[in-house]
Amino acid sequence: MPPRRATKRGARAPEGGLTWKRLSRLVRFMTRQDLVEVEIEDGATKIHVRRREAAPSVRLPEAPLPAAAPAASRGPAGPPPSSRPSEEGAVELRSPMVGTFYRSPGPEADAFVRKGDVVEPDTVVAIIEAMKVMNEIRAEIGGEISEILVENGEPVEFGQPLFRIRPRS
Repeated sequence: MPPRRATKRGARAPEGGLTWKRLSRLVRFMTRQDLVEVEIEDGATKIHVRRREAAPSVRLPEAPLPAAAPAASRGPAGPPPSSRPSEEGAVELRSPMVGTFYRSPGPEADAFVRKGDVVEPDTVVAIIEAMKVMNEIRAEIGGEISEILVENGEPVEFGQPLFRIRPRS
């Protein structure tokens, strides 16, 4: 009997023929391994299983989400929702997502901002990598970077403070 082979990630043909129980185990295996398609050949028997694409409402975006609406459309003046004032009058810029924090666009590149730099609302201050997508993080307010709260390459949580920015007066 020829050896069994799988075309995707080492899946093996079920022993002793295909039953509903073995087919459901194969589908569970595909789900756990995040496989979309598996093809198994065993002699004259050939099995080809393909999962349906996820519904559009379940899919995650592959590109960064569009920037928030300009401050003028938010209503009354105040810090953006992802920022909160701190005791010293500085505003905390918080992470909008879970991911890995990067201060520069590449390993050898200069940091986007340093302590003491003056930023505008649309200034890119960092990148957060989430699901292999690099998402630019913007200052959201104009002012001076008074503190950088996260080290380069550290994982960050949703809502975690990243920077303190002292708004312009």
